[in-house]
Amino acid sequence: MSEVDSPLPFVAPPSLTATAVRGTLISCRDDPFLADPEAAFTCEPDGLVICQDGKILAVGAYDKVKDQLPPDCDITNYSGCLISPGFIDAHVHYAQIPVIGTHAEGLLDWLGKYTYPAEQELADENVAAHLAALFCDELLRNGTTSAAVFCTVHAHSVDTLFTEAKRRNMRLIAGKVLMDRNAPHAICDTAKSGYDESKALIDRWHGRGRALYAITPRFAGTSTPEQLEMAGALWKEHPDVFMQTHIAESRDEVAWVRQLYPDHDSYLDIYDRYGLIGRRTLLAHGVHLGETELYRCHKAGAALAHCPSSNLFLGSGLFRLRNAKHVQRPVEVGLGSDIGAGTSFSLLAAMGEAYKVAQLNRAAISAIEAFFLATLGGARALALDDRIGMLQPGHEADLVVLDPHATPLLAARNRQTESVRDTLSVLMTLGDPRAVRATYVAGRLHRLTPARRGRMVRPRGQ
Repeated sequence: MSEVDSPLPFVAPPSLTATAVRGTLISCRDDPFLADPEAAFTCEPDGLVICQDGKILAVGAYDKVKDQLPPDCDITNYSGCLISPGFIDAHVHYAQIPVIGTHAEGLLDWLGKYTYPAEQELADENVAAHLAALFCDELLRNGTTSAAVFCTVHAHSVDTLFTEAKRRNMRLIAGKVLMDRNAPHAICDTAKSGYDESKALIDRWHGRGRALYAITPRFAGTSTPEQLEMAGALWKEHPDVFMQTHIAESRDEVAWVRQLYPDHDSYLDIYDRYGLIGRRTLLAHGVHLGETELYRCHKAGAALAHCPSSNLFLGSGLFRLRNAKHVQRPVEVGLGSDIGAGTSFSLLAAMGEAYKVAQLNRAAISAIEAFFLATLGGARALALDDRIGMLQPGHEADLVVLDPHATPLLAARNRQTESVRDTLSVLMTLGDPRAVRATYVAGRLHRLTPARRGRMVRPRGQ
């Protein structure tokens, strides 16, 4: 056994199936919104994670775990860094990379002016492949190892994304968007074609390697009752897949959907009546859900993706996180970047935005609670907490190494911190991709592919 200490991450030779990393280990083992935060969060100041064949073989204090190292397994020493489970992005659109940061008056304006034109570009498979590769690398550059992703209406947009994720051995949930009205004809399918293409994609990808499929109606405003009925039938036929959509993101959207579905009791009731609410349902936003809807999510096991950057950028509203996590009917909540209305791939940045939204709601959250949303909370929201989101033997070995001294400002600020919790608070507030020292996917250090040269894809007419 040998140990290396280098400013650059150690890269295991291709022949090795075992890797090990040493540093300060941080992980959640329970929900700090509901349990004692001190007991829910764990920290091992000098810890060791041993990974073999894509899984965590052993984890714990260095002195107690080092004897379990496989033969010829070197240790990468990240002294002074925090080693965490890889971040989990609960809601993101890879096709929207070209329109990040474009001005819009609100959600519906954003969709019409920027989102739909951008998604039309993915009719070209080369565009889809370029964006999928860029997207996967940006996730990993930011320490995000798993994500729930909206593709576009084009079936090949799913194929290209899963192909790029497979090359990096990433755990992704993704699906073809279902959308058969109130959008440009070029990106509309039909209830029947959406069903057929989704079914074929499930057969082709779900459960193959680390790929998981999600039935993906964009939202009730762009699907007819017939399409939602077909989506419900498809989920009934394939109950082990996921279901993701948007809900109650902005007040204008809620009012519009109410006009389209006047016979339903609530926004959630639309999806519920078509059999689309249950465990492995992931609802993006939920900013304007009422008490009855939150209670139904709790009872059904449906989860919410909190996307604070996007909600602030579009002025959609302030998600009431503590209300969603109310102890009498807690709802699982993950954290989403929601690229491209969201303005950063970084879940450290999303943690900071969630903190600010909570402050504006006069219901402050701690760095530990925000960290939970990006790790174990995201895993629970995605019903994947049996395999990701924790530093635990048997879990998939997806890790992110955070350097609290990655920039001069971080280094200066962290000289004043007195605990790991303080350090995590500073990373939540000031952290960005530079704080990500290394990302491990299934136990292997990820090497970013060289930057691809070429013109950024621009939506037609922009």
